[in-house]
Amino acid sequence: MTPPSPYDGDTSPAELGEEGEVAIVVIVGLTGSIGMGKSTAAKMLRSMGVPVYDADATVHRLQAPGGLALPPIEAAFPGVVKNRVLDRQALGARVFGDKEALRRLEAIVHPLVQQQQRLFVRRAALRGAPMVVLDIPLLFEGLGERRVDGVLVVSAPAFLQRQRVMARPGMTAEKFAGILRLQVPDAVKRRKATVVIPTGLGLAPTRTALAKAVRSLKKKRGHSWPSNPWRDRFTARLARARRK
Repeated sequence: MTPPSPYDGDTSPAELGEEGEVAIVVIVGLTGSIGMGKSTAAKMLRSMGVPVYDADATVHRLQAPGGLALPPIEAAFPGVVKNRVLDRQALGARVFGDKEALRRLEAIVHPLVQQQQRLFVRRAALRGAPMVVLDIPLLFEGLGERRVDGVLVVSAPAFLQRQRVMARPGMTAEKFAGILRLQVPDAVKRRKATVVIPTGLGLAPTRTALAKAVRSLKKKRGHSWPSNPWRDRFTARLARARRK
């Protein structure tokens, strides 16, 4: 079944409590540049009992065999889907360094990811979760900070970031530089963060910082859920215009 659109308009009955009140939940974005330890931070948050939505994992599911994104991707980039399987290297080659091609891909994938994100938050809210974390690598790049109540930014020294990234299979200095060009600089992310989570001092300090941030953010009054469809549409258009 196709998941509900994030632009439904009125609040769905499924979002209402028994007495007709909308469930309120604090929504926190988790982001950070490549190699900054975001995946590790997300695992730690889950171990603390915080529901974490993984945007990257959702993209992989959407692009898996039978995924909702496959037909429109094949239509936009003929030849990248073979025997119902996406050739990720071929797709990457088509969009790497081509802003127009990347925009076409994002126009296909982003709305589907947002549908799944909305469904995830809805379910967490109905279960009574006080806080939900959205693990979104390009949060600031897509103006996602407008849709959350706070932002956790993971950060480490540049030398350590480079060391981590260059250790990945198939990574080259050229690829690393290309990825950094597409991302908001770490210094800017840290300035925009509600809380900066250090990941260059070892696992224990990172876990301590996360636990402190969770305790603090849970006390906030959530304003981003239920989502505002008009605000979401405007933010999406603004993000697309900024990437041109």
